[in-house]
Amino acid sequence: MTLKYTTIDKGRQHRVDNPTQLSYTVGVTQPIERAEIDQLRQWVVRISRLVEISVTLNSTLDLDRLLEFIVRSAADLLDSETATIFLVNEHSQDLYIAASTDPDSQAAIPVPKEGSIAGMIYRDDRPLILNELQNTSSNLTEIEESHIFDVDVSSIIGVPLRMRERVTGVLQAVNKSQGIFDEADLQTLTNIASLAGVAIYNARQVEALNRAYDELGKLDQLKSDFIAIASHELRTPLGLILGNAALLKDFSGGDVAVYADAVLSAAMRMRILVEEMTNMNMLEAGSAELIMVMKPLDSILIAARNELQGLVDAKGQQLELKLPDAPLQAMVDAPKLTMALTNLLNNAVRFTPEAGHIQLLLEQHGHEAWITVKDNGIGVGDEERETIFDLFYQVEDHLTRRHDGLGLGLAIVKAIAESHGGRVWVDSAGIDRGASFTIALPLTD
Repeated sequence: MTLKYTTIDKGRQHRVDNPTQLSYTVGVTQPIERAEIDQLRQWVVRISRLVEISVTLNSTLDLDRLLEFIVRSAADLLDSETATIFLVNEHSQDLYIAASTDPDSQAAIPVPKEGSIAGMIYRDDRPLILNELQNTSSNLTEIEESHIFDVDVSSIIGVPLRMRERVTGVLQAVNKSQGIFDEADLQTLTNIASLAGVAIYNARQVEALNRAYDELGKLDQLKSDFIAIASHELRTPLGLILGNAALLKDFSGGDVAVYADAVLSAAMRMRILVEEMTNMNMLEAGSAELIMVMKPLDSILIAARNELQGLVDAKGQQLELKLPDAPLQAMVDAPKLTMALTNLLNNAVRFTPEAGHIQLLLEQHGHEAWITVKDNGIGVGDEERETIFDLFYQVEDHLTRRHDGLGLGLAIVKAIAESHGGRVWVDSAGIDRGASFTIALPLTD
């Protein structure tokens, strides 16, 4: 009897003269199809895991956790006994174990590039599969067995690990649980290594940036501490120098008066430097948290006046303080508000000629307290009234200006006033006709 049938996969007709041939033919095609389906299923699982690995690697910047995740994923996907990442030491150029699923691996022991499988993969920049090593006389695995892993090595698969097109390590798996390592395992490990190289590079960059940021923070704190201590320690002796030099100049004549005037000039420049150091420190601190307390404003004005009195006396100027009969209180950060007022007074002293007149006034206007520093100095032009509070802005042209300073003071004044919920502005009749700077602060009911 002769039968005909059509196979679904081939679409061709076959003649079967013996009926038993049909049962045999059908019997062998079914296992083949089942094997292909199982293989496809395994590939789908691997691809899905690779996608998961990619997502995790791109969301993790902790290097140690990243390395541990990579070796666990490699061992899981390849069904191997252990998986290990070897990275190159930039100083010794030896390999070392950066992470391993083998808890007994000797991470501290350098892995030489000569005489080890990891070293051979690194040197040759080529992937490698070695199966059934227990049946060979090769001594390539001696280092792995004796010094790296606490297991008998029967099979190894490894691929180079690249970062920015440069080989920087090896990703390796040892002892497949069932069967032998094959091309599919090699492709999977290569894909993991490609993802891992990018992730490790990014994590290293972040670690380097964090270390640099920490070092920069420490240096910045040292600088801030130095400025704070130096400015505090210099204020008192500078005040004494200014006051005594002014007296010596007024009550002496001849060369002594000339020398006293030189001391005065140097001390005033030093005072300006101290103020600018303090201002820069304050500016870099940014909007640091204010420590607000209920405070009589007249006490803050008196403190600012006393701090600048030596500088005023040194220039032979007059500083007049005018306070209201009824005390005014407000919620303020007293040290920062004092700094704002000393900046305004310091500017008034610098830009007012010798024997000039400066006023420090406190007045109530509605629900606000107005603190004004008024002088008869160089004045402010109409076009400068807005820009004068900008950072590093200086009234005089930098090529012709006669006064020292970096132009930080008024920017600090504005920042402090606004942080208190207030405002600041300048009034001036024009160049060489003096100026009035006013800080308006909300009063507490």
